[in-house]
Amino acid sequence: MKKKIALLCLAWFAQSTNAADIDLVGLSPGKAILVVDGAPPKAYSIGNTISGDVKLLEADRESATIIEHGKRQVLVIGQGAHRSAPSKGNTVTLSAGERGHFMATALINGVSVNMLVDTGASLIALPVSDAVRLGLNYKAGRMGRASTAGGIVNTYLLKLDTVKIGDVELHQVDASVVESGLSIALLGMSFLNRMDMRNDGDKMTLTKRY
Repeated sequence: MKKKIALLCLAWFAQSTNAADIDLVGLSPGKAILVVDGAPPKAYSIGNTISGDVKLLEADRESATIIEHGKRQVLVIGQGAHRSAPSKGNTVTLSAGERGHFMATALINGVSVNMLVDTGASLIALPVSDAVRLGLNYKAGRMGRASTAGGIVNTYLLKLDTVKIGDVELHQVDASVVESGLSIALLGMSFLNRMDMRNDGDKMTLTKRY
């Protein structure tokens, strides 16, 4: 019995140390160019094994989708996937892009949305194009006003049922839909306030607090 327990512990240790950093650096239809654990860039075709049990599931001109243990993660260029030991689903690590900005691919109400991490935004902010794609009846939300580079614009305040990044998922998150002047969704403080944030160079680790 003790020998069996020891073997199980050894197997768990081997799995938990089989971590990899996967960075997306290039795309073409059906292929993704990835950097795995700092190795030279390598092209992977759909269905190829990237590392361990991680496979490339989809790739087009905008994003690549990887899958591990049945869990999908969508990557955009400049964003990395950090795999670590199994956790309670409370932590996600983001990588900075070429310009030093942190990007995240979130699932909002189950739909993939590319977002820019913005600690200066009080709420998650969505362009109208993303709101329409999400099927949000945003004009039923409470109307407000916001100052943008293009002037004062209308906003609509609402709650998002779910916002999920990696394994971290929040429910009933305040957001605003910005009528014009916003080209990319912003991951603002209505999400980030519920995280402990730690910056380590080009890595940002978000740990769910509540």
